[in-house]
Amino acid sequence: MFSCHSIELASPMASTGVGGLARGGSESPAAISHDSREALASRFPVHVTLRIIDGVGSLARDYLMKIIRKSVADSHKSWFRIVEFNVLSNHLHLVCEAQNKRQLACGVQGFEVRTARRLNRVLKRKGKLFAQRYHVRQLRTPREVRNALRYVLLNRKHHNADQKFAKFWIDPYSSAAWFTGWARPINVNTDWKRELVDMERPNAEPTVWLLTTGWRRHGLLQFDEAPA
Repeated sequence: MFSCHSIELASPMASTGVGGLARGGSESPAAISHDSREALASRFPVHVTLRIIDGVGSLARDYLMKIIRKSVADSHKSWFRIVEFNVLSNHLHLVCEAQNKRQLACGVQGFEVRTARRLNRVLKRKGKLFAQRYHVRQLRTPREVRNALRYVLLNRKHHNADQKFAKFWIDPYSSAAWFTGWARPINVNTDWKRELVDMERPNAEPTVWLLTTGWRRHGLLQFDEAPA
């Protein structure tokens, strides 16, 4: 099992295996890249974007989501939590809390490795699933956090701007069913919504002020909003 305490940085020429890990259990600097990232204060949540390598196919499929949700739930530590998520065809968005940049990198890599191993088994494939680099943006203000939550939870609208969505639609491939910041209660008018709402939540409860309280000063999220 992946352990951040056993990480040793590999040489830049190390070849990568499952989830971007260098073969032999160490990680390449490009994969973990915690030395080059800016310092992270634990009071700031982060928006992480993970890219899927070409040729895998869409991850936004019902039978794969069961695996991904389990990986989200199994990735929580005292020093790292995935608070919100959305799974698109070739990338994932996460809103995370972490104690510092080292533990953020470790938590994200742990999620990548865990997810890649489980999905590879089901998809009957080998090798890495995620691109080496992932994008991280710290969220320092209530407005930034609200914008990020809207962007992550309603991201499918961003990629399908020409599609008509129902007024009370929630994204089944996201953590929207367990999000507590909607301006109105979720309208459980379909079987798939009921199944999600009744499911044990895979994402972690937020703990930092910006995610629990701060962003709400700019208004709760509406179901019919669209990300910028």
